[in-house]
Amino acid sequence: MIRGTIAVAEELCKGCELCIGSCPQESIGLSEKINIKGYRFVMLVQENCTGCTNCALVCPEAAITVYRQKKTPVKREPALAEA
Repeated sequence: MIRGTIAVAEELCKGCELCIGSCPQESIGLSEKINIKGYRFVMLVQENCTGCTNCALVCPEAAITVYRQKKTPVKREPALAEA
């Protein structure tokens, strides 16, 4: 399973919401804060991001960077044969 997260360049974001609509996990939302340009910027609002990159691909300002981390599977010992 792949888990992801995003980093938003808050000063570049214009709050167009294209990324919000493109997120299949509904992980992104608008912040209550505003940036130096007077826009509400986007942020991760849920910790269920899969790192699909849809948000970064549609962002006209290239303000979103997506990070993915592959979960390490748990190594299981083989079951012992019963005699």
